[in-house]
Order: sequence, then structure tokens, then C-alpha cells
Amino acid sequence: MSRISIIGSGGMAAAIGGLAAWAGHTVEVMSRNPDNAKALADKIGDGASTGTFGATPAGDIVILAVPYAVVLDVVKIYGGALAGRLIVDITNPVASDRKSFVTPKDSFGAQEIASAAPADAHVVKAFNTHFSHVLAAGSIEGRPLDVFIAGDDAQAKAQVSAFVEGLGLRPMDIGPLAMARTLEHACLLSLGLIAHSIRHTNFAIGVNLPG
Repeated sequence: MSRISIIGSGGMAAAIGGLAAWAGHTVEVMSRNPDNAKALADKIGDGASTGTFGATPAGDIVILAVPYAVVLDVVKIYGGALAGRLIVDITNPVASDRKSFVTPKDSFGAQEIASAAPADAHVVKAFNTHFSHVLAAGSIEGRPLDVFIAGDDAQAKAQVSAFVEGLGLRPMDIGPLAMARTLEHACLLSLGLIAHSIRHTNFAIGVNLPG
């Protein structure tokens, strides 16, 4: 099993951390607020620990579980501590109108993160299409959730896919990191469904394979 470092202490950090601990991984939680990190580590249990915010993560996989509004600052604070690391971006750079993005028109969130990270870091987009409480459950009506993955490094994607599958979820590779733009648009799709159709957050976007 692997050691997983999670930067953040909110709902998504709790969901991924809980699944990771259940799957037998060792979880490290890092947050600007040490008390929040400790509270989440205590909640996760199973040997979860805390790390110093900004210090070199202990994990084989580093998960950015902070809002997009602060994620670029977080990556810059860690700086060289993320060199050579596998970084999982779960963020959605959605603007306050919930219809557009805060990223430059010629870019997207995962690309901005990759640009801010050390050149030899490997950024993989994953987990951004699920609500935290849905992800924490791991399945809907007995069917594992689909986790869409985008990245440029085949080995990094394979490692994330294995991690996802070990959580009892179904990894779905959608191609290079440029496809993360599509995954970020999927967040807008979910917000549109909440506003105009489903009107709640107890749903998941996935793939149904007939037969």
C-alpha cells in the first residue's frame, strides 16, 4: 500500500482520506491550520497523521484538496517540495456566477497548476466530478463511482488509476491533461443540473456500458 498526502482539510479531503484509509493506505493530512489537519486525521483514524504545511509531503501521491481560489498559492508555497511528485488536482476553477471559469480563456485549471508546479512534477486531474458526500459513499445502488482521469504521463495515470481502483471506484482514463478542461466543464454540467433539473446533489456523473 502507498502513503497518501492530502493538502487540505475540507469535505473532499475527508472523503478521499477516508476511502484511502479504508483501502489500507497510510494518510498524511497537511493544512494551513494545524488544528484542522489534526481534526481530520483523527476523524480518518487508521494511523492517519499530520504533516507540516509547506514541507515535503511524505506521500507517493499528493492530492490538492483545497479550493481553486487558493490552490496556485499553495503550489507556490510548496515549491520545490513538489519536485518529481505525482500531484492529483481535484479542483474546479468555477466563477461565482457558476456559469464560467476564473482561469484565462486560453487555459484551464489543471494547466495553471501544472505551470505553477515544478517542471518535473506530474499533474493528473481526477475526482473533480463528484460531490464530497457522494464520493465518500463510494457507490450508488451498488455500482462503483466512475473517476475520470486526465494526464500527460502514462505512468502517473496508471498509478492514479490503481489508487482509484483500490478505493473500490472505477477509473476512466480520458486522455492527456488537456482533457482536464472537459472535466472542469463537467462541474458546470452538475451545477446546471442542480439549478434546473435535479435540484439536489445526491447524484454522480458516470458511464453506463450497455450489455
